[in-house]
Amino acid sequence: MLSKERIVAAVCSWDKDMSENAVEVYVSRLRTKLEPAGIRIRTVRGLGYMLEDLPHDAKPA
Repeated sequence: MLSKERIVAAVCSWDKDMSENAVEVYVSRLRTKLEPAGIRIRTVRGLGYMLEDLPHDAKPA
């Protein structure tokens, strides 16, 4: 599990003014790209993000 703060700290060398809201935008874009591959980014309120495999029957054909 990764918190927004940890993500910002890991990429702050790219953009020193990166906000937690920017993390939400990038996570949204990643979700769009990863879900067709059967990977979901789940938000755990108050804690951060977690990667999950989609159930086999929920994966796109």
